[in-house]
Formats: sequence, structure tokens, C-alpha cells
Amino acid sequence: MSFPTWIVPMAATLTYDRFTGPEWTFERKYDGIRLLAFKRGSDVRLYSRNQLLQDVPAVASAIAKLPHDELVLDGELAWDASVYHVFDVPWLDGRDLRERTLEERRRVLAMVPLVPPLYRVEALDEAEPWQRAAAEGWEGVIAKRRDSVYESRRSPHWLKMKIEASQELVVGGFTDPRGKRLGLGALLVGYFEGTQLVFAGKVGTGLDTKLLLGLRARLDTLAQEACPFVRGSDLPQSHVHWVKPEVVVQVGFMEWTSNGKLRHPRLIGLREDKLAHEVTRER
Repeated sequence: MSFPTWIVPMAATLTYDRFTGPEWTFERKYDGIRLLAFKRGSDVRLYSRNQLLQDVPAVASAIAKLPHDELVLDGELAWDASVYHVFDVPWLDGRDLRERTLEERRRVLAMVPLVPPLYRVEALDEAEPWQRAAAEGWEGVIAKRRDSVYESRRSPHWLKMKIEASQELVVGGFTDPRGKRLGLGALLVGYFEGTQLVFAGKVGTGLDTKLLLGLRARLDTLAQEACPFVRGSDLPQSHVHWVKPEVVVQVGFMEWTSNGKLRHPRLIGLREDKLAHEVTRER
């Protein structure tokens, strides 16, 4: 079997579920650049997930010294290129390991003598690893089926649990639905700084049909001509409806962007216990 010049990396599917089970194992999700390393003899090539060559001399040098003639490693390179977190080994010394189970590949990887800046990603042994991830400020956790083979696609057998921030926000408007969507498109949400409502972004996920229709009916009773947001950029200019800022929702999101917007927000639910003027940005 010939040594591969490229392997499409296996990708994890995002999930908002939190679960455990004997068929699953968990790893820390590192924040950085997905990196596949190909070693054949003394030649080492490093590729990003979109098959662009990466110049990381310290990592390439460490891989070149490994006692294997043929090797493919998969992992995450830290943003500053100081550390390569290796979590899989699709190929080793003439053996295509992609059809082996994750547990088998881990045993093989354990035999590869990684030295800094190469680090093996270890399985987590916490009962609820996402709690540790939140406490220690990780980007998230990856859940992997122990019997999963290495698939060159986004797979349901690898699931990524991102650690969300969450806070209440005030609805100041909404956009029209598109396509087959009913009720509304996205909620326009913000928070108060003093008496000023600051725009924080659009929330278009996390709404099922029942909630979409119920929210639309409720927001229609609060319709007003003027935009309630006093501050904030990138407000939509068309197909938008403004409302009195009275409805409070709980929103999960990854982080605040540098221009004060929510990154990857989703609606968690309505907050009937919170008054709109009490909602400020949590820091």
C-alpha cells in the first residue's frame, strides 16, 4: 500500500447536548490550527485542513527525528506555533490505520515517542468533562466513539461540545423570515448601558416553529416605528421590525467579538423573571 500524499481530516460535528456513556471517550478541544503531518524518511510536510503547506520548523524537526519511516499525525497546532497537540495517527510504517478503531489507534499513538513541542492528547477521566472545561477556560471538549474509524468527513462519531457563555439580553426587533421559515427570521438583541440600549447582534438559531410563532405574536403587540437601539453597529436596514424593548431572552454564545457582537449566538429560552431595564452586559 502506497504512502498517502494527503488525507482529508476527520471533522467533528457540533452538539449542544451533554452526555456520557461507555461507548464514548472525551478529549480537550484545543484552539488553534488543524495540522496534519506527513513523514516519509527524512521528508516532513505539514498541511492545514485545506491542504496548504505550513512552515513550522520546530514541529517539523521534532517529527523528522521520530523513529518511523512513514508516519501521518493529526492534531492541533497552537496559534503561536509553539505546541502541536497530537490526537490521532492515521498511518504508521506502511500500515493504513484509518479502518482501525479509535481505541486501537490510540494504542499505536501511545507507542510513538513524542517529545516537545509534540504532545499527545490524553483521554479525560472526569465524569462530566465539560465542567472542567468551563472551570479551566478551555474552548471545549471533543466526544469520540471508542469504536470509530477515521472518516474523511464531518462525522457524527466525533462530536464537539463548545463551552458557551450565556447571559440575558433584550429583544429590540426582529427580521422577516425567509424561505420556509415561519414567524420571524432572527431576533435583534441588546443590553442596557444606563438608559441606552446597545445592539449586540442577531440570534437566529435555537428557535423551533412553536417558539417562532409565539414570539412573533408577542412581539407584534410591542411594535413601534422607531429603532430602540441607541448604540451599536451593523443594524439591519431592511425587512426589519422594531419593538418596545420589553422581552428578555437567555442567549448562549461563544464569546464577544472585538466590536461588541455575539459570536455564534443561539436562543436558550425566554426569561420571564428579569425586567428589561435590569439587563446589562456581563463581564
